[in-house]
Amino acid sequence: MSETILDVQHLTHQFRLTKHTTIRAVDDVSFQLQRGEIFGLVGESGSGKSTVARCIMNLYRPAGGRIFYRGVNVCDPKQYRMHKNMLQTTRQMIFQDSTSSLNQRMTVADIIMEPMAINHIAPPGGSLRAEAERQLHDVGMDASYLNKYPPELSGGMRQRVAIARALSMEPDFIVADEPIASLDVSIQAQIINLFKHLQAEHGFTFLFIAHDLAVVKYLCDRVGVMCHGKLVEIAPAAELFAHPAHPYTKLLLSAVPIPDPRLERARVLQTFDPSDLQDTGEMREICRDHFARMPVEGVPH
Repeated sequence: MSETILDVQHLTHQFRLTKHTTIRAVDDVSFQLQRGEIFGLVGESGSGKSTVARCIMNLYRPAGGRIFYRGVNVCDPKQYRMHKNMLQTTRQMIFQDSTSSLNQRMTVADIIMEPMAINHIAPPGGSLRAEAERQLHDVGMDASYLNKYPPELSGGMRQRVAIARALSMEPDFIVADEPIASLDVSIQAQIINLFKHLQAEHGFTFLFIAHDLAVVKYLCDRVGVMCHGKLVEIAPAAELFAHPAHPYTKLLLSAVPIPDPRLERARVLQTFDPSDLQDTGEMREICRDHFARMPVEGVPH
């Protein structure tokens, strides 16, 4: 039986715009991740994907709901303090913009070594620098990059350094918030193949946030679709792309470009009215085994 490593229950978060105005970015979202799976979270810009990720990683304090990581309620300050070391070492995040997430005044070696040094982790390679070299090798870069600074690297190389920094902690759970959105298509393919290889090798659990549906279909085991802060559909990747159930999912899939120019010209976009989203109801997840509709308790429709 698979182990649930992350359990998000009725997550809600809002941002205050003015003294009397708030906007609800995440609205009663619930889902689970099993150990070793790659779960994709998709939706248009502003749908709440990144806010969900930042709440999970304790970068935002949720307005409501609970988030359990390995049985620990990370929204409870007391439980967070009790398990702070475990939470900091076994969870890692890869951000979209590698330029701002890497310290421009630190060398690649220092960037990769810093998490291990802060958490007083004895590297298996014998020294922090040797471990940094090993991690760099795992993401397809050689030791000659250790003494370089981020401005000397291309966007793809900087993102590889960010991945190496995350992997240096040998985490159980990684959140990747649109890690390839700012990269060229050829570099995107390299990074995605790198993710797939590293996940197969290390077996970590992966929350992958993206708006590129082709990438999600190739990489992810299951996919959740977000619209205006709500989670409207969850299904295994193959089933979601073959038989989308929610009108918004159908709209997203109909917008994917078709390589054949003749078919692209004949393509008909689906329509969806956001006002059709209901505040009540029950979302049903497609069963992995026999594609039956199975209820997911507490998840909004």
